[in-house]
This record gives sequence, C-alpha cells and structure tokens, in this order.
Amino acid sequence: MTPTQNVSKPSGMITLLLIVAVIALAIIPLFIHPESEFGGADGQAEEVIAEINPDVEPWFEPFWEPPGGETESLLFALQAAIGAGVVGYYLGLKRGERRNNDRYGRRR
Repeated sequence: MTPTQNVSKPSGMITLLLIVAVIALAIIPLFIHPESEFGGADGQAEEVIAEINPDVEPWFEPFWEPPGGETESLLFALQAAIGAGVVGYYLGLKRGERRNNDRYGRRR
C-alpha cells in the first residue's frame, strides 16, 4: 500500500451493529434456557470424579476461597479481559510495525 492510498474505516453504524450483535449473543441464551445453570468445567469434573471414586482426596486446597460465586466470576472475567488486552496490544503493535515498514519501505 502506498502512502497516498486511503484506508477505509468501518462506519459508526457497522460498529454499533457489531456491538449490538455481541450483546445479543450474550443475552439470548439466558432467555432461551432460563432455568439453566451456567457452571464451569471444574465443578462438573469434580462431580464425575466423586461418582467414579468417592474416596479420592484433592492434592491440595486453595490458599484463598473467594467469598461468593460473583467474586469468582469477576476474577475470571478480569483475567480474560487482561489476556485479551495483552493479545490485542501485541497484534496492534505488530500491525503498526508492518504498516510502518510498508509505508516507508523498511524491511527487517
């Protein structure tokens, strides 16, 4: 791409529609299955292991137990957001480097 070419940006309407679609994808399952319990794989694995061998003992205990399920969910969401931020930053950095190299003809 040459420096004189314009890079098209998505319009505000497309961005708004994408945001609405993401919110809908998060909310619609709650209405489709209102009685569902959205639990994690850890709890399901613990139940299966207890069914197979009720005498099994955990290898270790957690050093801190969150005060409630909401706190545990918050920490999990925070972990996911930080991971997404790191990946997004890295991808944006590499894309900027590539654009800069293409624009000014530098190659590594």
